[in-house]
Amino acid sequence: MGIGALLRTAALSTAAAIGLGLATAGPATASEVDRYLDLPLTNRDAAQGPGGVNPALPYDRDELARLLDDARAQGISPTRYAALLSQYWLVDATDKAGIELRTWDPRAGVQANRGNLTKSYRYYEDLQLAHRELQWAGMGGQVGADFGGGLIDFELMGSDIYGLPGLSESVRTVLDAVQRTAGPEAVAQLPSGLRALAAAAPHITPDDVRYVIGMILVMQKNIFSDLMPMHDAYVTAGLPALEEFRAAGLFGDDIMNAWRDVASGDADRIAAGNRSLLRREQDWAVARQWDQVRSYKGDIGEAITYLSGAAGSPSVAGVIPPRQFHPVRIAFTAADGSPKLLTLPLPDWNWAVLDARWEYITGELLPRYRYQVENNWPALEATLRTPYEVQMESHRPLLNIPQLLESAVSQLQVTPADPASPIADTAAPLADTTAPVADTAVR
Repeated sequence: MGIGALLRTAALSTAAAIGLGLATAGPATASEVDRYLDLPLTNRDAAQGPGGVNPALPYDRDELARLLDDARAQGISPTRYAALLSQYWLVDATDKAGIELRTWDPRAGVQANRGNLTKSYRYYEDLQLAHRELQWAGMGGQVGADFGGGLIDFELMGSDIYGLPGLSESVRTVLDAVQRTAGPEAVAQLPSGLRALAAAAPHITPDDVRYVIGMILVMQKNIFSDLMPMHDAYVTAGLPALEEFRAAGLFGDDIMNAWRDVASGDADRIAAGNRSLLRREQDWAVARQWDQVRSYKGDIGEAITYLSGAAGSPSVAGVIPPRQFHPVRIAFTAADGSPKLLTLPLPDWNWAVLDARWEYITGELLPRYRYQVENNWPALEATLRTPYEVQMESHRPLLNIPQLLESAVSQLQVTPADPASPIADTAAPLADTTAPVADTAVR
């Protein structure tokens, strides 16, 4: 039974007022607590370094609980012990997931973080299995298999084993086909990411790929460090524990209301609450990092982020891949003067752009996943109970990005166009006849 039904009648008083009874040791002295007050959350963005939210904080759960209980007993404002509170729930969540927080360093690369990836997403899925209302966690865990498998291949792509030969030639083949079909003006109308890929592909180095992988792993840790302590607090101590987060300034009324929706027992409110948590993930937790990656070294960042969307194939049932969602469509005039529409099975948008990414997430991932939870739970449950290493390995395709681009050329379509109709409405989503490739769309 989900925790939401048990919490609907609970008082929404703060944990500071009622106490959570977390400590098992004796009370902390005033001087012990004082040294942890008013600490900044310097490592809330994992780009700053490994470990927890501030290097001055301890990693022992019981010690953190004892310090928290003493701060509450002294009536100290939660805003003053916000870092301590954040660290406690992050330590508790990583302990339950089996992750060593002190040494968790996303900059160490995919292989060094493979265990953390697997344990993170296993924890996400276990939360969904135990609490039907925690749909953000379940969707994140399922898509995480695509993400983790894609990162593994992406790291190989940047090494001497795979390198990047063939990529430049393949993207040039795409541009040449568009120019032959619709003229140079059509090439100028191609997505900026695809044109950047043509310019940058010969110059992308293994160091560039390692930088992007490091930033994506930073985003993955940022998401865990922000959302998983909330989930852990919710299932452990209920809404009063989350009221303490709000009182400490760790999030605002919008997220508190989202959690009330999640706990409501009402299907529509549960969906709305999970949507708000997903928006926090995509906006507050990772939007800035995606912007940084996209702007990295000019065309190189634009090219790699575009490629990540073009290659992605999320595994949520019924979800079309990004390359089919708003594919490239260009209106042009044929030699005989007739209006034509060129359609290319590559995305006309970049995954790194928040508004475009959010349109795809809310148009595809969210409604499709909700449908699975509400109408096809046995099948979804079977997927989520699959050992996570198996899930991740099953989403590790051969690295065929050049083949995908060449396949796009073979599927280029030219159809009569009605010049009075919006381009976006002139064709249905394309059927996906390309092989799946590495998915680096972060969750």
